[in-house]
Parts: sequence; C-alpha cells; structure tokens
Amino acid sequence: MFNKYNVIVIGAGHAGCEAAAAAATMGSSVLLITMNMQTIAQMSCNPAMGGVAKGQIVREIDALGGRSGIISDKSMIQFRMLNRSKGPAMWSPRCQSDRMMFAAEWRKHLEETPNIDFWQDTAKELIVKNKKVVGVKTEMGMEIQAQTVVLTNGTFLNGRIFIGEKTFGGGRTAERAATGLTEQLVQLGFESGRMKTGTPPRIDGRSLNYNRMEAQPGDDQPGKFSYLDTPALMKQRNCWITYTNEEVHEILRTGFERSPMFTGRIKGLGPRYCPSVEDKINRFADKDRHQIFVEPEGWDTVEVYVNGFSTSLPEDVQINALRKISGFENAKMFRPGYAVEYDYFPPTQLKQTLETQLIDGLFFAGQINGTTGYEEAACQGLMAGINAHNKAKDLGEFTLKRSEAYIGVLIDDLITKGTEEPYRMFTSRAEYRTLLRQDNADLRLTEKGYGIGLASQERYERMQTKRAGVHEILEELKRMRVNPEEVNGLLESLGSAPIREKTSPYHILKRPEMNLEELQKLGETVTGYLSRFDQETMEEAVISVKYESYVEKEQLLVEKMEKLENLSIHPQFDYDRLAALSFEGREKLKRVRPQTIGQASRISGVSPSDISILMVYLGR
Repeated sequence: MFNKYNVIVIGAGHAGCEAAAAAATMGSSVLLITMNMQTIAQMSCNPAMGGVAKGQIVREIDALGGRSGIISDKSMIQFRMLNRSKGPAMWSPRCQSDRMMFAAEWRKHLEETPNIDFWQDTAKELIVKNKKVVGVKTEMGMEIQAQTVVLTNGTFLNGRIFIGEKTFGGGRTAERAATGLTEQLVQLGFESGRMKTGTPPRIDGRSLNYNRMEAQPGDDQPGKFSYLDTPALMKQRNCWITYTNEEVHEILRTGFERSPMFTGRIKGLGPRYCPSVEDKINRFADKDRHQIFVEPEGWDTVEVYVNGFSTSLPEDVQINALRKISGFENAKMFRPGYAVEYDYFPPTQLKQTLETQLIDGLFFAGQINGTTGYEEAACQGLMAGINAHNKAKDLGEFTLKRSEAYIGVLIDDLITKGTEEPYRMFTSRAEYRTLLRQDNADLRLTEKGYGIGLASQERYERMQTKRAGVHEILEELKRMRVNPEEVNGLLESLGSAPIREKTSPYHILKRPEMNLEELQKLGETVTGYLSRFDQETMEEAVISVKYESYVEKEQLLVEKMEKLENLSIHPQFDYDRLAALSFEGREKLKRVRPQTIGQASRISGVSPSDISILMVYLGR
C-alpha cells in the first residue's frame, strides 16, 4: 500500500504541518501520519498567532518559505502591532485567528502541496536498525519505510488530562493519548521527562455582558505576517479586557484542596510565563486582581476564549469564580479548563539540525523538545523538515546562527542549555535583537530559503527589489538637501530644533521626533521621490536610518562578548547583591553556580541583559 518515503512526519500540529510542507516543497516524498485528519493544525489553546518575539518567529518562517504567516493572514480576525511605543526592535505582530478557518486553510495548503500523502493512524513504534531509523509501525499494523522520521507529538505522548479530582488519558480534550513511543525511545537510550500545560474554559459569548468590559480593537491600519501579497484585513472583531477580583480569588481558593497541581498529582512543570489562574493568585497573593483577555474564536461562532484564566480546578469552582468577573455574571460554559501532563525529551539530546544524537535520521520538533507555543513549534518543524529532506537527499545541514534569526536563538538555547520547564521565546533571549527585527526578516533569511529550494522565485525577487529600494532611498536621502524655510515650520510643530542651513533629509530623519509620516512632509522633492516606493520599503529605510548607530554598538558588544567568554566568576559570588538581575536569572545562577561568563550565558533563564549586568559588576 505504501511506497518508501523520504520523510515521515508523525503528528499534524503546527510543527508537523511546517515539517511536511517544507520537506515536500523541497522535493521529498512525505507521509504525514495523524491520529485524526479532522484536527490537522488545531489551535489547541488560544486562537492567536504571534506576539512579543513570537511574531518575529512567524515572519522568519515566512521569509524562509514556510506557511504559518500565509495561513495566519488568511484566517485572522484582528491584527495588532504590539510595542509600537517602543523602538522597532520591539515591534511584534500579533493576530487573533478564526480557529476553524486556520485549521481549514492549513489542510487546504497541505492537500494542494505535491508529494504529501496522508494516513490517519497512531504511530506505535519506530523501526530502527543499527541505530538508524528506517520506518514506522502503526497501531493498525502498518509497517511503513522511510529514510527519515520527524516526531512532532505535541502533548500526546502518554498525555493525561486533569480537571479537579478527575483524571483520564488524553493529549487534548476528547482526544486520546499516544502510547508506546516514549517507552521505546527510553529503551533506545533517550532521557525523558514530564511537563504540564493548561487551557482555560470556553464560554458562550451570548451569555456575556460586553458593556461591562473594556474594548480592545485592532490597529486602524492592520498589517500582516507574510511578505507575499496575502489578503488585506478589511474588517476586524474586537477583543475585550476585564479583571478578576478578591471575590473571584476567594472562590478559587476553595478548590485548592481538590487541585491536581497543589495536591501533587501533577508532577510536570508548567510554563513559567503562562501560569494557571490558581497559580497566579497563590504566587502573587498581594495582587487584588489579574487581567483577563476575552478573545472571540472566529467570525461565525459565539465561542469565547478566556485568556488569563487557565485552570485545572474542579468545574464547579471554575464557573462559580468566572461569574464573579465583571461581564461574566451570567456566563455559560461550553467546556471547563483543564491541565494536560505529557512526556518530553530534554533537547540537549539533539544536534543543531534537530536530528537526535542517538538515532540517525530521527528528528524531534515542537513540544516533544520542551517548548510551548504554536510559533516555537512551527519554526522547529520547519527546520526539522528542511534537514530531514536534506538528510534523505544526502545534502548539507541547514542551520541558523543566533545572530541570524530568533529561530537560531531558540534552537541554540534548547540544545546547549536544555530546559526544565516549557520554553517560551522572548526578545530578551536574543543578544542581537536590534538586528533581528520583524521588519527585516526577509532581508535576513529569504536568500537562504531560496538557496535551499524552499522560498519561491517570487519571494526572492520581491526581497531583491526591497533591498535595492532601501539602498536607493538611503543614498538619495543622503544626497538631497532641504532648505530651512521648507522644513522649520514642521520641525517646530514637532518640538524639534530648527535648522540654519541646507541639510540632508537623512540627517533630519535621525531625530527621534521624525518618522516616515513626517519625512513625507519634508518638501515636495522628498515627497515626490518617496512616492515611487511601497510602504514596506520606505519603512525599512526609515528604520535603517534610526538604528544605524545602535547596530554599530551591538556589533561592538558581540566582539566584547567573544573576548569575555572565559571570564571567571568566583564560586561563592553573591548574586543577591545585584538587584538589577531578573528574578529568574538570579534563581538559576544561584542554583548552577557557573564558573565563567560563558557558562552563565548558556544557562536557561539567564538572559543577555543579566549577563551584561554581571559584566558591568565585574568591571568588564
């Protein structure tokens, strides 16, 4: 029934979809095995893509030729560029998605991609010969041969769901767990562990009073993720903000004695930066309220996602507490929140390509590596799919450096530092975030994607046109001169000092008060010239001018970091004396007691800013 495949991908979540699409696009024959064809690309948790650092990852996936950005653009119901009040390196695109449309668009894309076959079944065992994977055995008794295998099992490996005192097997609500693979991998010599994640209750939006909440609309001019001409978002749906209160907290506390987290029935560690609501009120007892984001699940459904209220407390406690939140007084629940505990494999057992060190041709991607989040999973799937294809075709390895992409930062963190808790990407994890902006992901990565046969000719040509346009704008802005009488009125209106002689627009643009909108008002010559270019190219040019000195400083920091790699730290160094260290950084440094700055920089949870603080204190 089956031919021998170049690549078998097990699991059709965000990692599995990107892995299958990448390998097939590059020319491999691919089999995508999933337990349920109806849940391909399911958004298991919140109906959203992107966010701080995550949005940068989605744009990097798109720049390389991946699909997540395209799918997000086609299924979004709201778009916001986060952190606009900060510098461009912090700008992060985020969208609310139509949950059902997102999954449908992904399945459509996969079915339209040549070289992908599908099989609904459960992978029970890997076929391994001489420490090399050669195929897969399924629950239905199929033995399918392959040159490489990518495991993207999500939360399904021995998954167990918890709601109060109730517990049952499952990787997601109403879906059974996958068994057998963990046990085999442990027998093969792999180390495994347990992690935990959770999700909030889903609510009937018809039962909510939105007049008692604060509206959170999308951007007036919504952007997008993909560098291609994906559809523009013409209308948007509001999200809403409300808050918990002391009465809510008191009701939640009544369920603590039945909480699987507090009674110790859940052993795995949950995500530090997305804790359950019971964990929040326990850890932050001094806070009398916590923010709740009320997120619609799509265009044509009343189902609502209660972001910030993840919980595994008993369902009666959940609904009683919810009904004390402003706007939720008459709330009706579609289904309760729950926690899920699952197996993962510490990622220090991987190569930089995401191939395992123990078994040749076997790749891991997504939550199996201890990460959390759709975006983190998707980029791992993309990289694993690329390298599984290259392995099958006897091509070279494809990797990204920390200085080239957030994807490179993520993978390097995982394989060098490992993780004992679900790993989430933040901008603070990247030393070179001035370089790794969301606006220039195509300039950084599309040529690489094109070179390996993943990014299309169209993408490559669009990137080349943009690069040439940015260069031309910068050179012309340096050459041009504007007179004081042309621009001083504008400068004074912005609270900026007037000029006394002819000055280049390039020089004026360096002022913090100036942006693209104001630049286009610097006389008819400038306005007429810039009108030849699209918005994206102009914005890229403006950001390049603004960040020129910062980029130079960052490159000097890179050189300093290389020189200080072996700077020693006293074994009894008192980290509590450094108040500026992050709480997590101080905690991890005290536990590990690194001998050098280099070792400290590789500890999971110690950010580049923590390292900078240490270097300053040490006089370097």
